[in-house]
Amino acid sequence: MIKKKKKLSKGGVHSVTGVVPRSRHGHRAAAIRELIIVFGGGNEGIAEDLHVYNTVSKQWFLPAVRGDIPPGCAAHGFVCEGTRILVFGGMVEYGKYTNSLYELQASRWLWKKLKPRAPRNGSLPCPRIGHSFTLAGGKCYLFGGLANDSEDPNGNVPRYLGDFYELELQPLTGARGWNVPDTKGGGPSARESHTCVAYAGLGSPKLYVFGGMQGCRLNDLCPASEFKTCQPGFPGAPAAVKISKVTQQHLLSVATFPLTIYLHNLTFQK
Repeated sequence: MIKKKKKLSKGGVHSVTGVVPRSRHGHRAAAIRELIIVFGGGNEGIAEDLHVYNTVSKQWFLPAVRGDIPPGCAAHGFVCEGTRILVFGGMVEYGKYTNSLYELQASRWLWKKLKPRAPRNGSLPCPRIGHSFTLAGGKCYLFGGLANDSEDPNGNVPRYLGDFYELELQPLTGARGWNVPDTKGGGPSARESHTCVAYAGLGSPKLYVFGGMQGCRLNDLCPASEFKTCQPGFPGAPAAVKISKVTQQHLLSVATFPLTIYLHNLTFQK
């Protein structure tokens, strides 16, 4: 017996009340139970407030946050584990990027600035925007983004990044430190505004990187000969990431390959 998949419905949400966020782009959102938490983004300035939407009451509200409240930012990393959210990097002013790491405990609306140790085999991640920040197995994986090498805060000398970091989290709250994993094979090319998702199917968990910008838009799960999947180490194994290749030809046998694209989202649905 073949079970039919449920179709996802789409459409506007009507009769919304409360403090509705102003229009924006470059923001991030996460769901915790019935709440959708929206932070950052920009439209004639960087948005600073933390907005929360209750999907049951259909009401927006501004929680009374406390602690080390971060400045507003855009194009930042944003992951959710349980009732905590981690925010890394982003643009805080035009041309000014950050490499700060913040944690929000949504059960108490408490912000905390985290200062994980630097990698033993490298330096801390540089300030950046447009990177991917992906949660997998109690660790966050940072890849790529765009840095500004200009010494003039009003200038912009863009540099595409292709670096790869692992952030080890502490249970419930905090982060132990950054690590630069030993990788095998060639990694994806430098890029920003790409997506990266974790998939824990058969075998080891995998990270899939798709698309982005590198002077031009990309549509690779990297160009045909460069599509890589990154496999985080399994428990008890050395902190290493194995890179393997999957060709575009194989993917084309499953579905039509997408157009070149950036500023998109990618999600696994079980």
